[in-house]
Amino acid sequence: MKIAGNVACITGGASGIGEACARRLAQQGARVVILDRNLDMAQKIANEIGGEAYVTDVTDEASVHAAITKATTTLGTIRICLNCAGIAPAKRMVGKNGPHPLVDFMQTIQINLTGTFNVMRLAAAQMIASEPLADGNRGVIINTASIAAYEGQIGQVAYAASKGGVVAMTLPAARELAQFAIRVMAIAPGLVDTPLFADLPTTARTQLSAHVPYPNRLAQPDEFAQLVMHIIENDMLNGSVIRLDGALRMP
Repeated sequence: MKIAGNVACITGGASGIGEACARRLAQQGARVVILDRNLDMAQKIANEIGGEAYVTDVTDEASVHAAITKATTTLGTIRICLNCAGIAPAKRMVGKNGPHPLVDFMQTIQINLTGTFNVMRLAAAQMIASEPLADGNRGVIINTASIAAYEGQIGQVAYAASKGGVVAMTLPAARELAQFAIRVMAIAPGLVDTPLFADLPTTARTQLSAHVPYPNRLAQPDEFAQLVMHIIENDMLNGSVIRLDGALRMP
């Protein structure tokens, strides 16, 4: 599917990998809509790339429905849906202060997994209702998983569970939407140099990078965006999860 001229909706597009994807897609001629809770940052990026920005809570059905409806009315049918919104808490199941707070586990699942599903289903419904493009495609949905889905570390019980759910949704969603010419993919990044790592001291960043076999560094958000571009343009990529980790296997 071509990128130029199509509408791309990106959750969590105000920073990190979402921002990198927003910039890449705009450079390739897409009409970009950023959905994020931080409207100020989202609007700043949207202004820079000539896109739209709507304040959105991915866990709220009405909020996402309103954003998708507004995007469709303003720019046209969403053909590219990219889910990057998420949180990465770190807490042991039983720590020094007792059991993992259930509310924190539920929030992680709610944002990372339920939020992804919420956006995916509403974007897919809008794609299904549209006419296919000249090449026969109706759209592509790309979700963000994590290598923690496969090798979650100590303190990542909630995060690994949420990303494992994203991985598990990929194939059945792709099978279900295939009849409508809609593809579903997921990317499982390893260690990416996003704002989550911004406050780490140099020594900590060096130690993290040392675990990556090659290249021996953190991934850049734009490298995630480059893979997104290829997935969109390669119609045979469907129903799979691609690791983007430099051969890293979390210890």
